[in-house]
Amino acid sequence: MTHGGTHKHSPECKEVFALLSKYLDHELPEADCAEIEHHMADCAPCVKFLESLRRTVELCRGCPPAAEPNPIDPNVKRQLFETWQKFVASRR
Repeated sequence: MTHGGTHKHSPECKEVFALLSKYLDHELPEADCAEIEHHMADCAPCVKFLESLRRTVELCRGCPPAAEPNPIDPNVKRQLFETWQKFVASRR
């Protein structure tokens, strides 16, 4: 496996990438974790990707959940529907 700027992702790298989310969430069997850790010991680009993914997950967990929008006012909803009906009728 080539490292540095000329690194080309091997099929093994792609397999590792596919499992990293489950790896971070501790959802993999020990044998799979051991294989990933063995690969990471010799693949700096995959280590960098894992670190980036780990930071992203931490940042996302720190964000408050999005609030649900307020329901549309019934009068506004009615006006939108009437406007849409007029638009559809004008296209016929």
